[in-house]
Amino acid sequence: MSKGIVGFLKEHEASSPVSFHMPGHKGVDFYDRNGFGKEVRALASWDITEIAGADNLFQPESIIHDTMNKYKALYGSKKSYLLINGSSSGIIAALLAAVPRGGKLIMARNCHKSVFNALYLGDIKPAYILPRVEEPYGISGEVEVEEVVRLMDENPDASAVILGSPNYYGICSDVAEISREAHRRDMILIVDQAHGAHLKFFESVSSSDGFSLPGSAESLGADVVINSTHKTLASFTQTAVLNVCSDRMDLYALEDKLQMLESSSPSYPLMATLDINADIFMIKGRELMKAWEENLKWFYQKADEIDGLALMKTNRLDPTKINLDMSDCGFNGDMLEDFLIDHGIFPELVSGDIVMCMTGIGNVRADYERLVTVLTEAASRREAFYRSAVVGEKEEKCASDDSMRTCGNLMFKGVPDGRELVPITQAVGRVCAMSVIPYPPGIPLVCPGEELDASVVEHIRDLREAGRKVIGVDEKMRVWVGK
Repeated sequence: MSKGIVGFLKEHEASSPVSFHMPGHKGVDFYDRNGFGKEVRALASWDITEIAGADNLFQPESIIHDTMNKYKALYGSKKSYLLINGSSSGIIAALLAAVPRGGKLIMARNCHKSVFNALYLGDIKPAYILPRVEEPYGISGEVEVEEVVRLMDENPDASAVILGSPNYYGICSDVAEISREAHRRDMILIVDQAHGAHLKFFESVSSSDGFSLPGSAESLGADVVINSTHKTLASFTQTAVLNVCSDRMDLYALEDKLQMLESSSPSYPLMATLDINADIFMIKGRELMKAWEENLKWFYQKADEIDGLALMKTNRLDPTKINLDMSDCGFNGDMLEDFLIDHGIFPELVSGDIVMCMTGIGNVRADYERLVTVLTEAASRREAFYRSAVVGEKEEKCASDDSMRTCGNLMFKGVPDGRELVPITQAVGRVCAMSVIPYPPGIPLVCPGEELDASVVEHIRDLREAGRKVIGVDEKMRVWVGK
């Protein structure tokens, strides 16, 4: 194994260099002198620029190239790229490379906001795939093959198809069949696998006892796959990997777009964590996946014994996303989240009655045991938390996935040239000029060019009044609309 990024950084640090290059802090001594040495000591000395031997992210020939090859081997790709501006940069770059300016893209309406940003940057025309609604939860589910085929046949001039699989809740689509249909029509399939970077590694340990995970997009025929390794694996926040899995993607175009979108001063500490993550999985990947699987199996067995706890179950569900529903015990999603937080457990997402706990490679058996203990305690308080009919009625207003609330219902009027900031109460009938995005999950509720109707305005108000973060709505409850 080559010394990689980490090996180079350790050697460089050990040489006690005198820095006359970026960055300005010149190493950890600065933070020692100013009272923050302990906090940043681990990474500050690795924060360098592209000095001799450090390679270059946009022309990788040595240590960065070696790390890219590690991911190529791990994911079985034709080429892998390190991303230090998150999966968003990879998604936008892939779309701008795959779809000519002014061209057409077939996309799931519940795609991440980065896809919508790519539409704007590339003047790309979308054809929306409406995901299936998962009943009784009211959330967006898989993108059905039949719907994708219909849109591909109606839009033969589309250059590419993009979907998120798994989605935020862990629901996967039939990537294998969708890829076959896309390739029959000479379209590129791009999969936002930000929430499924782990799926490739689980393929080697899937059990024969019925507990298995969906396959990875890399193994199912996708042309380009973007993975947020920081979400479930062992690299730092803001890091990701883009895998090219076929010859359909123009690498020159892709690399050109990546250079436009990623920082020209890429973070070596961030890249170092990508290198560490790759080494961990090359050395201990199977062992770690097996332990993760066993912990999940243990949790689901114990969870089935908790009276009043329901776990979301649907086709192609990634069980590393634990979707909890304790409405039978009187907990709506917000109440259950508060109860968990009060007991030191911080979940990822709340949607109606669903609280989603995102597991990752770093979770140990004690974490799952604590979750079971707290959920058992919650179930024991059924009477204390049981909702009245009035509360239940109010909660029902926000019970569904925001992306499914408006899919196909809002009229597209065209992106306005001018814009003004108006109170949300005055926005009915106006054309949206800046996306309105509940976060998480980061799926636009309203996109630029769509007309705001009364129901969506009311929903935005409900979300803000409930304390939810909604990008595109300011502190005075105003939104940008066309003049």
